[in-house]
Amino acid sequence: MKMPSQKRIYRDLDSAVISGVCAGVARHLEVDPIWVRIGAAAALITMPAIAIVAYFAAVMLLPRTV
Repeated sequence: MKMPSQKRIYRDLDSAVISGVCAGVARHLEVDPIWVRIGAAAALITMPAIAIVAYFAAVMLLPRTV
């Protein structure tokens, strides 16, 4: 029996505005990147400290596209 392949999240530098985090998450979720960017902006407005820490953690931890 063949195991299903795991989809990984990468920073998508081809569609990047800043560092590709939102574009990579959007590609992983198979949605338009604008929706992820709107969610990131909403998180930045409502809980800025958590959003900034989470974004920079994603920049440091997520690999670039292969």
